[in-house]
Amino acid sequence: MADQYDVIVIGTGPGGYVTAIRAAQLGLKTAVVEREHLGGICLNWGCIPTKALLRSAEVYDHMVHAKEFGLSAEKVSADVGAVVKRSRGVSQQLAQGVGFLMKKNKIDVIWGEAKIAKPGEVVVSETKKKPMEPQPPQPKGTLGAGTYKARHIIVATGARPRVIPGMEPDGKAIWTYFEAMVPKEMPKSLIVVGSGAIGIEFASFYRSMGAEVTVIELLPQILPVEDAEIAGHVRKRLEKQGIKIHTEAKVSKVEKASGGVSATVEMKGGKTETIKADKLISAVGVVGNIENLGLEDLGVKTERGCVVIDGYGRTNVDGIYAIGDVAGPPMLAHKAEHEGVVCIEKIAGLDAHPMDKLKIPGCTYCQPQVASVGLTEAKAKEAGREIKVGRFPFIGNGKAIALGEPDGLIKTIFDAKTGELLGAHMVGAEVTELIQGFVVAMNCETTEEELIHSVFPHPTISETMHESVLDAYDRVIHV
Repeated sequence: MADQYDVIVIGTGPGGYVTAIRAAQLGLKTAVVEREHLGGICLNWGCIPTKALLRSAEVYDHMVHAKEFGLSAEKVSADVGAVVKRSRGVSQQLAQGVGFLMKKNKIDVIWGEAKIAKPGEVVVSETKKKPMEPQPPQPKGTLGAGTYKARHIIVATGARPRVIPGMEPDGKAIWTYFEAMVPKEMPKSLIVVGSGAIGIEFASFYRSMGAEVTVIELLPQILPVEDAEIAGHVRKRLEKQGIKIHTEAKVSKVEKASGGVSATVEMKGGKTETIKADKLISAVGVVGNIENLGLEDLGVKTERGCVVIDGYGRTNVDGIYAIGDVAGPPMLAHKAEHEGVVCIEKIAGLDAHPMDKLKIPGCTYCQPQVASVGLTEAKAKEAGREIKVGRFPFIGNGKAIALGEPDGLIKTIFDAKTGELLGAHMVGAEVTELIQGFVVAMNCETTEEELIHSVFPHPTISETMHESVLDAYDRVIHV
């Protein structure tokens, strides 16, 4: 028997479950298909558990440096098992919360692996993928294998770690972010290949926990998508912490040695160096989960491992949509959520607006934190814009000094002719929380005039944002 729905969403990561909830709010009969765990990678193996790990590392670092705050903490140590247990507990709590939201919004949960047989029809089979940890029992009334029909099918299957030939993860010596989140013991040394957000966050976590860390990046700068000035600041801070960083370097060979790995690295200038470590984390990006969904047979267009969509999530095949990581970069949870809302509101006939990807913020939760939105200085110049650039260092901010966080920088970029805020880039304490102020400003099409006349509370780190704007127009006060 085929069940009829208005919408079936395949995948329950942030994009999938948010889309389903919005669909239900709009009165559409909705179901989600999930093969492994509610909440997807973000809640279970990505955004959330990594932040829990990084929080433990941050607290540990504060304890180690307690003397700097006039405090005493003796025999400080870390229990990696307890740190991991806390992280997993946070994830499980939130995954259960997604289950509650599905029930609250009367969304059917179908467990299994989905394949789109034809537009309007999804065939669900039993899951073949073995979960990385035991799953909670499925609630009574949960649907399973079978054929289900829907007028609109939304693919929200996310992405997985990219595998580089010769660096295939084995779960023992060579890790992806999955294994890096649940170490059974703390490695004494670690190689991180790739310096995007995932690589740098793990480098920061393991260094804070005492491991010797080496980062290898193929491109000229770490955090390649960030403004070069900000990335340079981050590199200096990480190197000061003891992290070794090699840019314009390529791993040409990885061998599993006794008790660890040995990586042959081609350095800038042609020199070859061998680096040994207990573990190696491959953090060279992710690739969309487009396989085994029936997309190829249906003629759904894909490009570079992702589904091609328009501004409303529509593919080239009527009735089939895609959102989130599977639909291409930026591969961020908040992008997936908003993309899903735009998609479902368009389906429901509302006046939906395509998402402006230039106004999607990016955050990296290493120490120091990094956050940005809009154009970098280089991209603004490449676009032919005449710009004004403002900068303000944390050393000029009273709250930052009081917190013991005087190393940081806020950078703002404006159109010199119109005052339009083109981009904002930050490094320092709590900048992942501060960035939203500039995101709102950009969405409201705020100019420098409104920002200059806004009153920022004192004492707060947010005052550095105001001072950066003032600096762009030669009105800075505290430097």
